[in-house]
Amino acid sequence: MLYSQFSSQLDSYPVSKPHLIVALSGGVDSMVLLRLSSIYAKERGLECIAVHVNHGLSQYAFDWEKVCQRHCDSLWIELHIERVQVTVSAQDSLEEVAREARYKALDKHIQTNSLLLTGQHQDDQVETFFLALKRGSGPTGLSSMPSIIPLLKGYKCRPLLMQLRSDIEAYAHNNKLEWVEDESNKDTRFDRNFLRHQVVPNLVKRWPNFGSAVSRSAQLCAEQERLLTELLQPKLIAFQNSYYAISISQLDKESELARNMLLRLWLKQFSIPLPSQIQLKVLWTEVAKAKEDANPSLALGSIQLRRFQDNLYCLPQYKDLSSWRCELHQSMELPDKLGRLVFEHQAVGIMGNEVEREKILLLRAPLKHERVEVRFNVQGLSPHPETRSHRRKMKKLYQEYGIPSWQRARLPMIFYNEELAAVADLFVCKAFSGEECELIWKKLGLK
Repeated sequence: MLYSQFSSQLDSYPVSKPHLIVALSGGVDSMVLLRLSSIYAKERGLECIAVHVNHGLSQYAFDWEKVCQRHCDSLWIELHIERVQVTVSAQDSLEEVAREARYKALDKHIQTNSLLLTGQHQDDQVETFFLALKRGSGPTGLSSMPSIIPLLKGYKCRPLLMQLRSDIEAYAHNNKLEWVEDESNKDTRFDRNFLRHQVVPNLVKRWPNFGSAVSRSAQLCAEQERLLTELLQPKLIAFQNSYYAISISQLDKESELARNMLLRLWLKQFSIPLPSQIQLKVLWTEVAKAKEDANPSLALGSIQLRRFQDNLYCLPQYKDLSSWRCELHQSMELPDKLGRLVFEHQAVGIMGNEVEREKILLLRAPLKHERVEVRFNVQGLSPHPETRSHRRKMKKLYQEYGIPSWQRARLPMIFYNEELAAVADLFVCKAFSGEECELIWKKLGLK
C-alpha cells in the first residue's frame, strides 16, 4: 500500500526519466524512502543514488555513516557521504544553519532532470503548520510544505507527505530495516520536538483525524496562495524594470492589501525569508515613502532593500570597501565580486563583442614617479571631468550620472599617486586625459 502511493506520487512529477537522489539521514523515514526509491528505480530502469550529510554534531555521526552505507550496499545503491562543518553564531539558529549546510552539500549532486527526494511525512506537515501558526504566518506560511518545489536544477520532492509516521514505521518493522535514532530528536528545547512529543500526540488522541485535517487546511492555504499569485502576476511583471526593481508609484495606486501581497510576491522571487507584517509596514512607510532627499534602507538577513528614484531594489549586503586599496598594473580582480579591471598601455582600440558591452575610458600613461592605485569611496573629492568646464563635488556628479547611493561606494576610483585620475565607467579627470591607456571594467554584475 505504501509503495503504491509512493510510486503514484513520483509518477505525477513533471520529469519523465528522472535521476533520483535520496537525502539519506539514516533515520527511519529516509531509510524507508531509500527502499521505496530503489524499487521504483529498478522497475523503471532509472538511476538512483543516495547522499548522506554528516554535520558532525553528534558523537554518533560516523556510526550513522556506517549504517547508511550498509543499507545502500544491501540495495545496490551508490552512497555519497558529504561531511560539512557547521559554525553557529549567537544570533543563529542551529537548525537553520545545519539545514543550509545540508542543502548546499546536496546541491552538488543535482542535475537538470533530478528529483531530490526527502522523507517528510504528514506528521512533519502538522508540526510545520503549528510552527507557522506560532510565528503568526498568513496563507503562505500556513500552506506549510509543498509536495514538489522547482530548484535551479531539478526539483525537491516530498513523496511521503501524505503518509502517517506510524505507517512508515510499520513498513520499516515489517521489512526488518535498520535505522538510527538521532538523540537530539528527543530534546524538547527545540520547538519542533516540543510539538512532536508534547502537543500533537494529545491532539491526535482527542481527534484521531487531526493530522489529515491540518493537511487539508495547509492545502487550501496553498491553493489560495496560488490563486492570488495567478491574479497578481501580470501586475507584478508590469511594475518591475529590467533590474527587477519594483515601481513605488505603481504600488501606491493599489489598495493596502493588494500592495502588501505584491511586495511579498516581489520579494519571494529572490528566495529570501519573507518579511513580517511589521517589516512590510516599515518597508513601505520608512523606505518607499521616505523623504525625497533621504537614503533609506531596510536590512532583512543577507539582503538590503533600498529606494532609488521611483523604485525599490532588493540587494545583497555589500562589504565596506572604503579601506581597500591596491596597486593597478595591467589587470586585477576587484573585491566583493565586482569583476575585473583592465588597464592597457598603448591602447589599440580593439572593440570585440565582450569589450563593446563595457564603457572604455582613455587616459594618459602614468609618469615614472606616479603609482597607479584603485580605491573605493574616497570622501571629500571635487574632480574636474574632462568633458566639464569646471570642478564639481562627487556627490553632485553621482546625482547627475544617476548613480544609486549603494553603487557609489562600489565604483573603482583610479588614482595616480594621490590625485584622482578616473572613476571606472563614469569619467576621466581633465589633468589625466589622453589616449595612451585604456581602462575597462569587466563587471560580473552590479546592482
